[in-house]
Parts: sequence; structure tokens; C-alpha cells
Amino acid sequence: MKRLIRTALAVVTLLCTAACVRHTIIPDDELAQIFHDAFLTNAYIGSQNVRIDSLNIYEPIFARYGYTTEDVQYTIGNFSKRKSARLGDVVELAIDRLEEEGKRYDREVAILDTIDNVARRTFTRTVLSDSLIRVRSLRDTARLSFVVDVEPGEYRLTMKYLVDSLDRNDRVLRSRMWIERNDSTQAYPYTLTLRRHREESFTRTFRVDTSHRRLHLHLLTFTDRSPKRPSVTVSDLRLTHTPETRTAVDSLYIKQLDVRIFADEFFRAALPKDSL
Repeated sequence: MKRLIRTALAVVTLLCTAACVRHTIIPDDELAQIFHDAFLTNAYIGSQNVRIDSLNIYEPIFARYGYTTEDVQYTIGNFSKRKSARLGDVVELAIDRLEEEGKRYDREVAILDTIDNVARRTFTRTVLSDSLIRVRSLRDTARLSFVVDVEPGEYRLTMKYLVDSLDRNDRVLRSRMWIERNDSTQAYPYTLTLRRHREESFTRTFRVDTSHRRLHLHLLTFTDRSPKRPSVTVSDLRLTHTPETRTAVDSLYIKQLDVRIFADEFFRAALPKDSL
């Protein structure tokens, strides 16, 4: 805070050149608001790496409140004659306003983040689910293959699996997953090696855009050329889709507003009388 006050006083000093002609004395509250706007201007200029060699950039700020540069200079110079007022108090008031605005903007950003999260949760839907799938023969493996048409957004796969001691395959078992592009090529291929003899949890997220059309999930594949009888259990299988944030928020607003352009009475008045 002290460093900010020193910087603020330095800015004020630049504005304060001696004036011989008497001008309007600006009330402390308005002067604090002028300092507030000047600080924001300095911050913007600094962030954009703009080199300013003239103090004319402040004149529009003064004019917005109905004052001239000379009025500001005279008011600042007059503080040394006022026993009951300190220039530092006005600077601190401007800083307090900046900090209060910063807190308010932080809250507004947090609210927007909350809206985004609510919208995403509201329009998250389950694409496929199954509480229990047992694979005890080679023919059963088809029950663990899924091909899903996709829309832009996020797909999240969760499941538990168990490869038990009755499985007769010598080599490892795997899951293979990928997104199919519109040109039929594969994107983001992923292979999971299935561990044996204990239940494992698995989660995978796929991000889909307009260049994709299908999601392929083959949860049980073999590395043996001649696979043997498997013994695999998949439980709590769930695939959910969450649309893109912008789409979800738009849908949420439409759902909440429920805007009706014309009242029912408008349509009733437009109908032929014999149809009523």
C-alpha cells in the first residue's frame, strides 16, 4: 500500500506546477475520483507500453468532471494552506475506490464462473451406462465395444474393471479408444493395459470438436493372435457428454428466460370467431 501511495503522490506531483492565477478548488471527493481515473489511465498506458511525453492525456479526464488542468494544479497546490485536509487522504480515498472496484470485479468473475459451471452441469447428459457387464466367452467381448456419434464438447468415461484368475489368456489384455475424424482417420488414440487379479478404476476424458464424428471404445482387446476364454467384469460403466461452455450457457439462458413474444390473448384475437 505504501508503495502505491508513493506512486500516486508522484503522479500528483507531475500535475502540480505552480499557478499564479486563482482557479476553482475541486472538492476532495471529486478530486479523489479524478485521481482514480488517472491511475487507471496510467495502468492502461503501462500495460500497452505506450510512451507518453505529454500530460495532455489527463485533460479529457479533467474535462469530464468540468475542470481544467489549471484547476487541478491549483487545488493540489492549495492543500498546503488547508490545515484540516491532507493530499495523502485524497490519494488514499482514490486507492480505496480502486481496491473496492477490484473486489467487485473479482466477485463478478466468480459469479460468471459459477454460471459456467451450473450450465455445464445442467446440460451434462449420460450417453451410455451399464452397472455390470460380465465377459466369460469370446463372443461376449462384443458387449464391451461401443461406437458413439459425438458432438462438440467433453466426453468423460468412467468404469471399474476386474480381470480375475479364470481368465485363460497368457498375454496382457487391453482397452483401445480413439476419436474418429470426419475423414475417417483416428485422433487421440489411447491404449489401456488391463491389470489382473484386483478391481481397478479408470477415467478418461475426450475433447471433441466439429472435426470429429465418432468415439470408439473397445474396452477388451487381445494381444494374442489366438485369444482364449476371457474372464473380465466391467462395472459402473458411464460415458457422459458435457457441451462446450458457450453452448451450455446459451441453453441455460434460454431455459431460464422462457421468453414468449406474444401472449395467448394475441393469438386468440387473431383466430376466426367460429374456431373458438
